[in-house]
Amino acid sequence: MSVTSIVGPRTLKIAAAALFLLPFASALHAATATSTFSVQMTVTSSCVINSTATLNFGSQGVLVANVNGTSTLAVQCTNTTPYNIGLDQGQAPGATVAARKMTSGPNAITYTLYSDSNRTVLWGNTVGTNTVAAIGTGASQSYTIYGQVPPRTRRLPRCTPIR
Repeated sequence: MSVTSIVGPRTLKIAAAALFLLPFASALHAATATSTFSVQMTVTSSCVINSTATLNFGSQGVLVANVNGTSTLAVQCTNTTPYNIGLDQGQAPGATVAARKMTSGPNAITYTLYSDSNRTVLWGNTVGTNTVAAIGTGASQSYTIYGQVPPRTRRLPRCTPIR
């Protein structure tokens, strides 16, 4: 005995629809599995100088009085990181942190940097003595640098009275 199958147009449409839904059938019957994983990062203590501004004493003639100027410095350190900001003597020959020098060829003008607006606390680079100490917050922190050019005193030539 032989069996013959006859497939009509309606049976073919149902078979095609069943084949189309077959990939979704396994997803609908699959179980959902969950798990957890750890995420970690080690934050190391660090600091960066975000910005500095030129300390400009302006245009001056004869230096008969103190000439004051200010500048800013911004640093950013990781939260809770202690730090010190030190300013060295610069690169001019013979300069010290108490008497820095601006030079142009053989000419030099002495100036001093301070950490306070009264210009009484010298800003140097010896930790624990004349640096500015703070603790990082994770945000940029700004500091004002107070500069001063002292007056230049020149000796007057010695005068001999006319007799």
